[in-house]
Amino acid sequence: MIISAMTAPAHALPLTDWGVIRASGADAATFLHSQLTQDFSLLDRQHARLAGYCTAKGRLLATMVGWKASDDELLLALPLELLPATLKRLSMFVLRAKCKLSDASQDLAVWGLLGTPPAEAWTLQAAGTAVQIALPAAPGQGRALWVQPSAEAAPDLPRATPADWAWAELESGIAWVRGATVEAFVPQMINLELVGGVSFKKGCYPGQEVVARSQYRGTLKRRLQLFETDAEAAVGDGLFTAADPEQPAGLVAGVARRDGVSLVAAEVKLAALEAGAMHLRAADGPALTLRPLPYEIPAQD
Repeated sequence: MIISAMTAPAHALPLTDWGVIRASGADAATFLHSQLTQDFSLLDRQHARLAGYCTAKGRLLATMVGWKASDDELLLALPLELLPATLKRLSMFVLRAKCKLSDASQDLAVWGLLGTPPAEAWTLQAAGTAVQIALPAAPGQGRALWVQPSAEAAPDLPRATPADWAWAELESGIAWVRGATVEAFVPQMINLELVGGVSFKKGCYPGQEVVARSQYRGTLKRRLQLFETDAEAAVGDGLFTAADPEQPAGLVAGVARRDGVSLVAAEVKLAALEAGAMHLRAADGPALTLRPLPYEIPAQD
């Protein structure tokens, strides 16, 4: 496969830990609109949507990227470990809607591209039978998802390393829901609305009242932050402070490691962050150094 010079990235990586759900039928967009945190009823063919799938209590079961493959077919890319449970739960609510959900992971391959020209996040370019979706990135950098039929030749590009992809992803301020963090967060706890993952103008979806209340009543007491540490970390690790050593002050949502350093994205209590230094796994555990995010977190009233 030849990628056009206009969008030619420096490196590509097969994201073998990602899968794809296909939603087909006349009501596919309407159905997904009723279930996810973003607006799919107005989605065009030039954009994708970052979205969350919540419980009735507003807790995230999964995060994903969705786009239109045709007028009556939408695709959702998400971490593969969450795909079976997400597909099963969504299927329970199709009822009489003209929408068929299926696992398209064998048909479609998901790649990560590093070094693409910086572009507005969630814009989509079609390239033959493939699509390229611009992702949030650190200032001056470019990242994208490339999704193509599995039977086609892999992108003819140098390979990126998993460590470099994970690092660039966290530097963009995004953390995906993983198996260890299912139902751990409401969307704002991982800054989902700050990276385009929540519409506050659309109608109801599971958990919508909780998400809206958190947004408009100034009750956001936890946010995603970035840290560095020399120690190894894992998704699901707790964060602690000396001020309250028995109670976790946060939860690790994403980790990247290279050159002996770990970059950690963690949901943290804002009050604990202001009170003192954060430590990994215990109050006397490895120290965490706060790093800036590539976007501003709005101040709470």
